[in-house]
Amino acid sequence: MEQNSTYRKGFIPYAFAAFLIGIVGGFSTVLGPAFVQDIGISYNNTTWTALAQAMSTAACAPILGRVGDVIGRRITLLLGIAVFTLGNVLSALANSLVFMMISRFAVGIGTAAMAPVILAYIVTEFPQNQVAKGFSLYMLISSASVIFGPTLGGLITAAYSWRAMLWVCVAICAVTFIACVLTIGKKDSQKRKLQNFDGAGAVLVLIFFSLMLCVPSFGQNFGWTSKAFLGVLIAAAASLIGLIAVERKAVYPILSGNYIRRNAFVLSVIALFLTQGLMQANMTNTIVFVNYTRPDNSTISGYAISVMYLGMSLGAVILGPLADRYEPKRVLIGSLLLTGIGCGILFLFSNTTPVLLLMASLGILGFGLGANGTIFMKVALSGLPQKEAGAGAGTYGLFRDLAAPFGVAIFVPFFTNKISGMIADGISGMNAAVQSIHRLAAAELFCIAAGIAVVFFLPGIYNRGEIK
Repeated sequence: MEQNSTYRKGFIPYAFAAFLIGIVGGFSTVLGPAFVQDIGISYNNTTWTALAQAMSTAACAPILGRVGDVIGRRITLLLGIAVFTLGNVLSALANSLVFMMISRFAVGIGTAAMAPVILAYIVTEFPQNQVAKGFSLYMLISSASVIFGPTLGGLITAAYSWRAMLWVCVAICAVTFIACVLTIGKKDSQKRKLQNFDGAGAVLVLIFFSLMLCVPSFGQNFGWTSKAFLGVLIAAAASLIGLIAVERKAVYPILSGNYIRRNAFVLSVIALFLTQGLMQANMTNTIVFVNYTRPDNSTISGYAISVMYLGMSLGAVILGPLADRYEPKRVLIGSLLLTGIGCGILFLFSNTTPVLLLMASLGILGFGLGANGTIFMKVALSGLPQKEAGAGAGTYGLFRDLAAPFGVAIFVPFFTNKISGMIADGISGMNAAVQSIHRLAAAELFCIAAGIAVVFFLPGIYNRGEIK
């Protein structure tokens, strides 16, 4: 009983941080479309604001996870919240696309500092037979905190402005920082000497994964044979070669080959890329779809997205913990089928799509995604040693966080550029949006089917009910 009380009490500041990431993320789902509309540029520029934050969130996660292993979880968490707050302040002051991209990049750095230490705490402090429940709790907090975010963010933006909405986010950040200072324990302040830190690897990780995120966006926005796309592709290939060479020589590499080469990690990442990226893409695409088909009532997309996060919370709580009792890949197949049903409902969208149908699509999709996220963490992070928990969690976080923006980078331009092309051919915006959303549904169902096929090859992590 005392052990249970200790690790649960110690999780409180990390729960606050997870809540912060979730609720501010929920508010910010309406930021991209509102911002580009306000400054008078096309909707496909929402790709760049989302991409800027995604680049730092993903690429900095293994770097700051490794730093957290060295300087301690307490300092890393508090610094992450501080940078996260600064990024939102700058976002509220942004008056150009470039300024906003820099601001969202700073928000991503803050997220990249917080997320790995939250996961590392669960991996190292929770009992092994409670880890999936720990991840379910993390997913519940993250998802539940977002439920009202899109709706409230949409209402504040509609009533006042997107800047007012961001100042509300800044206030939430300040309150969370104070709460974490007051509740985090001294144990989380323990440090080790910063010896043999892989500085060159950290720089190349940031460069390569940032460029990798740019590849699909540049291809779809500038053309697959354009100089911009080819330049990014060549630079990404060169940085990858350099990264591999540097990491082979590093004493404590940012990206541990022993961890990355595990089948449980590799196959989980492949399935993540094929499926989890649908979440962010479908949120943005739903907002754009509603703006085209319901220009007089754009707030309904916020309601639908809130239902999606409610579904994620329920999926994390109901299906996620089953990975502590049953073979995770068997549970995964069921949750992936639910994501497929959610995407399949997109075929029913029309010029007069009822709000309930929007909610059904995103709600079912969210239920599956909430379970997927919990179970993939269980599979990929099981067995991490304590001294490398931050780096391992950060490495997983890198690929997990790459999955969603990669989906955005592919499926948002896939949707919005098709609409722009059809409008240029003389088709009305409303009809173009409907035809494009049906095309999107077909592509997403193909990806989900491929993800299910990959899950069949995941190695089992249980042997007669015990972790191998």
